[in-house]
Amino acid sequence: MMSSTTDEDPFLQVQRDVLSQLSSARPLFTSYLRIRSLTTSATSPELASARADLESALAAAAEDLADLVESVKAVEGDPAQYGLDAGEVTRRKRLVQEVGGEIEDMREELAKTVSQQAVGGGPGGRRGAGGSDLPDPSAFAIADGDTDGGDDYTAEFEQQQQEVMMREQDQHLDGVFQTVGNLRRQADTIGRELEEQVEMLEEVDNLANRVGGRLQTGMEKLRYVVRRNEDRLSSCCIGVLIIVLIVLLVLLLLL
Repeated sequence: MMSSTTDEDPFLQVQRDVLSQLSSARPLFTSYLRIRSLTTSATSPELASARADLESALAAAAEDLADLVESVKAVEGDPAQYGLDAGEVTRRKRLVQEVGGEIEDMREELAKTVSQQAVGGGPGGRRGAGGSDLPDPSAFAIADGDTDGGDDYTAEFEQQQQEVMMREQDQHLDGVFQTVGNLRRQADTIGRELEEQVEMLEEVDNLANRVGGRLQTGMEKLRYVVRRNEDRLSSCCIGVLIIVLIVLLVLLLLL
């Protein structure tokens, strides 16, 4: 297992790219084999498209694999100079060997369909779709009894991917925490505004009660004045009627 000090090693960055490209090439290879088994024409557009996609993917993977090969050649003479141990160098050799072998297997299948054409040096050639030679991974062949390489490169790559995913999840969680904090602050602000509005409503209610009391008092005074005016008018009417009755009695007596 590599230490965290090698996380920035360029080899590991290229390794991730190669394994990612190889993962993308595998379904293309499977699709190519399926189309080739079903088609009856060597010039089928669908077969040609699948072949072109696969060749492009293999060419990109082979180009990066060449960088890995050169890197292994550079460090295998004196691993300590680059901060590596023998086990890590062995793991890298195994990686180059296995990835190179898988790429060559795919290229051999591609060569079977063009064995009659002078393309890429023939079926036994080692030239990619882009015309660049693929380094021979067998130069780093490892004996079956050599197990100093530790975990398989696939397990190593998966662990690195898991670490990347965990870091991304931590970043997402940090973002969620910040969002929750912002929401909490907004909720506090809204709560304070609601409290201020409640206080304002209470003040308005108190003012409305005072105005209502004053209106009630004014209405009572108005009703009192009206009653007083009604009593005086009634008295005047009664007095006038009495005078009229007296005048009528006098007239009756005189006549």
